[in-house]
Amino acid sequence: MLLRVGLARSAHLRGGGGGVSLSLPLARRLSFEPPPPPDPEWTDTVEPHHPLRRLRAPAPAPRLAALALRHRSGAPLSAALPALPSAPDPALLLLAASSLPASDPVPLISLVAWAHLQPWFVPSDDLSSLLAARLPPATHSSELLALFDDTLGLPDLAAFPKTLNAVVSALATHGLLEPAFYCFKRLCDASFRGLETPAYNALFSLLLARGLAFKAFEVLDQMATSGCALDEGTYELAVPARARAGRIDAARKMFDEMKQREGIGRAPVGVYSVMVDVLAKAGRLDAAMGMYREMVAVGHRVSTAVSTAMVEALVRSGKLDAGMELWEEMRRGGLRPSFGLYTMVVEANARSGRLDMAAKLFGDMEKSGFFPTLATYACLVEMHASAGQVDAAMRLYHSMANAGTRPGLSTFTALLTMLANKRLLDLAAKVLLEMKASGFPIEVTASDLLMIYIKDGSTDLALRWLRFMGSAGIRTNNFIIRQLFESCMKTGLYDSARPLLEAYVAGAAKVDLILYTSILAHLVRCQDESSERAILDILGVSKHKAHDFMCGLFTGPEQRKQPVLSFVREFFQGIDYDNEESAARYFVNVLLNYLVLMGQMNRARCVWKVAYENKLFAKAIIFDQHIAWSLDVRSLSVGAALVATVHTLHRFRKRMLYYGVVPRRIKLVTGPTLKMVVAQVLASLESPFEVSKVVLRAPGNSVLEWFKKPIVQQFLLNEIPSKTDVLMHRLNVMFPSSAPEVRSLSIPRSLGMSR
Repeated sequence: MLLRVGLARSAHLRGGGGGVSLSLPLARRLSFEPPPPPDPEWTDTVEPHHPLRRLRAPAPAPRLAALALRHRSGAPLSAALPALPSAPDPALLLLAASSLPASDPVPLISLVAWAHLQPWFVPSDDLSSLLAARLPPATHSSELLALFDDTLGLPDLAAFPKTLNAVVSALATHGLLEPAFYCFKRLCDASFRGLETPAYNALFSLLLARGLAFKAFEVLDQMATSGCALDEGTYELAVPARARAGRIDAARKMFDEMKQREGIGRAPVGVYSVMVDVLAKAGRLDAAMGMYREMVAVGHRVSTAVSTAMVEALVRSGKLDAGMELWEEMRRGGLRPSFGLYTMVVEANARSGRLDMAAKLFGDMEKSGFFPTLATYACLVEMHASAGQVDAAMRLYHSMANAGTRPGLSTFTALLTMLANKRLLDLAAKVLLEMKASGFPIEVTASDLLMIYIKDGSTDLALRWLRFMGSAGIRTNNFIIRQLFESCMKTGLYDSARPLLEAYVAGAAKVDLILYTSILAHLVRCQDESSERAILDILGVSKHKAHDFMCGLFTGPEQRKQPVLSFVREFFQGIDYDNEESAARYFVNVLLNYLVLMGQMNRARCVWKVAYENKLFAKAIIFDQHIAWSLDVRSLSVGAALVATVHTLHRFRKRMLYYGVVPRRIKLVTGPTLKMVVAQVLASLESPFEVSKVVLRAPGNSVLEWFKKPIVQQFLLNEIPSKTDVLMHRLNVMFPSSAPEVRSLSIPRSLGMSR
């Protein structure tokens, strides 16, 4: 692009007016103009001083210079110069051109243009370089480009190195990027290798100043290709430029070359500073630290910017100890840390848990006249709050408010979380109201604090905080109300739990089967009559359909107007098994526990039968033809396991006695938890089941004989026998002659048998 722009600019500049062109056609046009009449004053002045005019003595250089100064340009000068007594030679021309004033290039341009047309003129590198040096590029860039083109057209470019260097240097030094780069590319295309270091440096510096680092590196590569030696100025430009462009390895290699080059001496402080800064920001901390130490060792004074870059790099990379060591070294050296460095060091110490050091640095920062930012205040408050240091956190909070800095949302949240964890409810309420006054929404934060109290098991504090929220007009969500309700149920605060459930239901929340079952589980575990009444009231407040089912289950057939089994089936048909299958399983386990404890074995067996029919426990019973029958109760509660055992053994008995199918073995998979419970119940009936680690197993024939005993029949048909029944059975076994009739052992029909 620069080459095309340079070509266009060269064509445009040479096509316009302004000054005398140096090209041969233009010089010839000057010579064809008619000569003016001789100047009388010139004749009177010159002739007396040349009595030997006929000898045509060589014209001295001062006379050429005087003519050029007198007539300056155009036709008068073209007419006056041929009138000289003798033709000047190139040496006198160079001497005359050198004596012309450097401040006015017009006479020099005219003199050189006239000389171009003379037959004795020989192009000279000295004369062309003098002309290039005298032409100011700001106003005579077209003449410079014309001189460059004329020189480039000569057959031997190697004879004009000073001219070409002077043109490129002049254009680049005066900021004319397009013409300078155009000339550079033309020289590269012409395979000219005579450009010297100052010209390269001028062009390299200009490209870097314009932000064209990639073009600058192209110039640097050409410099190396042409074999031009790099001087101190080149290194000072190239090393920082390569480092800033991300070519760190190349920059370090060139930096090492610079230190080894004779005549350069130590590297400048600017080069060291850039290398330390770039290496530190690139994460090469070891190399950056080595460069930093080398910079100090060679006698350079480290600037605040370099020290700041090193400390920041060390702190950000987690090397806080090394960063603080350099910080102390920086302070001992008399360097004053900047505001940004103070802020970073304070926050880094705070986040790493060094709160005492952070507080000390914070005090030094204020004494140095720096006003802490909101981020610094927030970091200190939040870190002290996370560490549970209430006094320090509150002191910083009040200092922050006194300084006119409004705490942010994260600061308020951290402070309130700390106060909640420390159970400082009154102080937390005060800060929460200040948060509200600052314009922040507080509903979510207040609810979060309520959850902290709930999870911590501080139910009393949670209730107090909820009352405060109500008095302040702060609402919470139904999820937290439910959590607090469950916490009250666990701690036995039933009087507080009931209004919470009422608020939960009134808030358009629906009590699901899991929540109702959890309340029922508390009723199962309850051993206090007054607490049972409170829990029953809470079950009624829930308004769940399962409560109507529970009430109907314990009434007689007259009130239900249908048998128990039909009533249970009707309830289970209304369950959404796609969404509530696990909840229904949980409900069956807890309900069977409650029914067994209440002695309602028949009702419990109906519930288990319907649950099995609805495939809530589809894999509990397995019939493997004549090989093995098994019952798996590992996922059941104690009551459900007992009911499932009784009901399933009853099914096994019917198959074996009525259908004559006897398997090889029968297994009851109980797991380690329910093993002893089921084993003790069956052992009281002298069952043939042998107890292993997790399974009760027995041969099918032995179980068949066991099924034929009357007490087993009674056990399977009615309910779990009492201790009296078990004692009478054992007496009948031990003393069969004195035993009463078997029918006298029949247990009165339970409430569950009435349909």
